[in-house]
Amino acid sequence: MQVSIETTTGLERRMTVGIPAEQVETEVTKRLQQATKTVRLNGFRKGKVPLKVVKQRFGAGVRQEVLGEFMSRSFYDAVQQEDVKPAGQPAIEPKEMAEGKDVEFVATFEVYPEITLSDTSAFEVEKLNAEVQDADVENMIEVLRKQQASWSEVERAAANDDQVNIDFTGTKDGEEFDGGKAEGQDLVLGSGSMIPGFEDGIVGMKAGEEKVLSLTFPEDYQAEELKGAAVEFTVKVNSVSEQVLPELNAEFFSKYGVEGEDETQFRAEVRKNMERELKNASKTKLKNQVMDKLIEAHEVDLPKALVAGEVEALRNQMMQQFGGAQPNLDLKSLLPDEMFTEQAERRVALGLIVGEVVKAGEIKVDADRVRETVEEMASTYQDPEEVISYYYSNQQLLASVESVVLEDQVVDYILAGAKVTETDSTYDEVIKPAEQAQ
Repeated sequence: MQVSIETTTGLERRMTVGIPAEQVETEVTKRLQQATKTVRLNGFRKGKVPLKVVKQRFGAGVRQEVLGEFMSRSFYDAVQQEDVKPAGQPAIEPKEMAEGKDVEFVATFEVYPEITLSDTSAFEVEKLNAEVQDADVENMIEVLRKQQASWSEVERAAANDDQVNIDFTGTKDGEEFDGGKAEGQDLVLGSGSMIPGFEDGIVGMKAGEEKVLSLTFPEDYQAEELKGAAVEFTVKVNSVSEQVLPELNAEFFSKYGVEGEDETQFRAEVRKNMERELKNASKTKLKNQVMDKLIEAHEVDLPKALVAGEVEALRNQMMQQFGGAQPNLDLKSLLPDEMFTEQAERRVALGLIVGEVVKAGEIKVDADRVRETVEEMASTYQDPEEVISYYYSNQQLLASVESVVLEDQVVDYILAGAKVTETDSTYDEVIKPAEQAQ
């Protein structure tokens, strides 16, 4: 086998592979001879069909099959011989396929980039320390009560946190616009679900009252024709209802998986869940800081094939969240690549960098930590042992946990040498998403 390889641009490689004709023809002949023993053709007994006849009838198909197998096998033999690591599948272009001549094909592919790790001991990260306080538990219970609240109609002016039932019509330059009209719509005042000023304008109105609100759409509004537009909404209030919170009783407790009327047990369960949430949030924020530092400290050439694969995975993941793809749906038009490119590039870059850290630090997946992680995930289910068994019987699921644990070990490895500042914080601050904390 003859191999030559050249760099075209960046990570792309162009490899030309030659396979001696004798090897191909020998394999083709061997398969045709085997076929003479099994094929059935009119006028011949089974096993008595001449090789010449079999070759006339099946030679082209057998040869095509052999060529495909030889090119695939030769490609992977060639990359091992040349010590290159392809990223993604190659594009194969046949050059010489004629019978009796040496086979030649060109494989174009990308390789994984070489990454030189930066000095991670210069990383500076902040670890937030917090504990769940009694007041935090009280606040959480109020949140849970509001989730199960009912509404009771009242004869008074609407206030924030009330629910109003309204009819409204929006106009721009005196003309109604698409999506600006509704009848009998429920709206919780203060929820921020309408454009700025809309909900504030309803505060103080009573059932049966009508009012015109002069408002301006935000500059970043999704509808192009309404961005920054001055509009008027004619709003009529049909009813005003106030929130009625449920009692702390057995019926309420059961909705959150606690049976019986023991309020102390319910509060203990709420606290336990909050402590688990706090631990995970603190760990995630620390991990995200480390990952951000890794991205900032390394410039990585990204193989297009890996980014494209990650884009496709993210697109499919989003479709699953919306109930799966529908037949005849053009996903690329509905969810174009641009929606996922930035996230895909980050994930690919991190994967490559983390992989290099794993190699440099000779980090192996800790089986005990994998078990602890699975057990912690299973603890939120009714039958934890059944969940644990399911994870350990499903190699794909277990591999996903191992991948997360390995990332956690990489974070620990980096933190061991980084500058970590510990800061006292609160439950609310720690669990707040990073973008809201800024």
